[in-house]
Amino acid sequence: MPAINIRTTLPGPKSQAVLDRRDAAVSRASFRSTPVVAASAHNATVTDVDGNTFIDFTAGIGTLNVGHTPTEVVAALQAQAADLIHLCAIVGTYEPYIALAEKLNALVPIDGPKKTFLSNSGAEGVETAIKMARAYTGRPAIVTYEGAYHGRTLLTLSLTSKYALFKKSFGPFAPEIYRVPYPYAYRCPHCRHAGACNLTCFEDLERALLAHVDPAAVAAIIIEPVQGEGGFIPADYEYLRRLRQLCDKHGIVLIADEVQAGFCRTGRWFSFEHSGIQPDLVVMAKSIAAGMPLAAVTGKAAVVDAPHLGGLGSTFGGNPLACVAALKSIELMERENLNQRAEQIGETLMGRFRAWQERFPIIGDVRGLGAMCAVEFVVGPGDRTPNTDAPLKIVGEAYKRGLLLIRAGLYSNCVRTLVPLTIGDAELDEGLDVLEASIAAVA
Repeated sequence: MPAINIRTTLPGPKSQAVLDRRDAAVSRASFRSTPVVAASAHNATVTDVDGNTFIDFTAGIGTLNVGHTPTEVVAALQAQAADLIHLCAIVGTYEPYIALAEKLNALVPIDGPKKTFLSNSGAEGVETAIKMARAYTGRPAIVTYEGAYHGRTLLTLSLTSKYALFKKSFGPFAPEIYRVPYPYAYRCPHCRHAGACNLTCFEDLERALLAHVDPAAVAAIIIEPVQGEGGFIPADYEYLRRLRQLCDKHGIVLIADEVQAGFCRTGRWFSFEHSGIQPDLVVMAKSIAAGMPLAAVTGKAAVVDAPHLGGLGSTFGGNPLACVAALKSIELMERENLNQRAEQIGETLMGRFRAWQERFPIIGDVRGLGAMCAVEFVVGPGDRTPNTDAPLKIVGEAYKRGLLLIRAGLYSNCVRTLVPLTIGDAELDEGLDVLEASIAAVA
């Protein structure tokens, strides 16, 4: 039986009533990718208030690698809620916080003593990592990348790229932020026609440390080893290795933002593992806790311990419910070998994407790592001008056919796939068939 079941016009009457209430009660600045109004969800499907069932290729923008409402996580949450919902780690200590910190310290592949600090969201995790790096080095400057997305708070928005969508009218931004080109081969002026990174962009970073900021003033370089919002762009592995060497040379803290790419999404626990490097700090969130609000910074103990006593804190960070959800989610990832499953899903995705690239002239590039894959749309053959209309239309067409999607890319000209790693093969193929039909309708 197909997973998709559309019973009404879309959106249905009950959904439309809720959407009308949203428009009246919620800030109009809050964007929605689709008009779905969810009533329930499980694994890779979402059922709306009208009884329509959709396949979900967004997974809460990468928060649901273990799927919607995994039974064991739900049971762990219910059990924990009966004992302790909240205390605040500033007030006292509770077992789930310590157990999760110990687990993350063991899981993150960095040599030597490690420690962890828990907070609520990816943005809070990034800000915490920046504070750690500045306290450890005594330096102010941060280097970030074009196409980066690190959050929406003032500091993380200062680090984030994609100005018109995220930053317009919100300045002035935090000082001492320096931005350099990301190794994005498809649009790199140095190697776009070669189809592969030739590392010339690394010279741009080296030049920035001469022309824009003294490396002796740089506390940290923060990078997404696979850019998320920027368009699912894996950094060249040699670029990452040279970056590690450069940070070692100048005493700069290397921060890996694994908020979207972490927890098996790319076929490894963390995407930086593919290159063999070891960052100093790793920022995690999203799929760490099956949809519960949680983030973590794990890294070298000397860096994590650098802020003064009382300098780090979070009212809700490391909440007992979120911690038990994380512990159970990690257990599921290990037991079900979701790293291997991510690789299998990625092979299926990329096989279909490459076939579509041959068929549809508006597809300029297809790329990904593990199950973190995207399709980039252009005007047509020989013209790489970003096609910003196609993804919006494809997302709309897919919704009508029962598939939930979301865009990505510096130019918002990509469609990203973030399928739950627990999805079955039949549902994966069904969703891809819908995506193909949606592209065909628009192309």
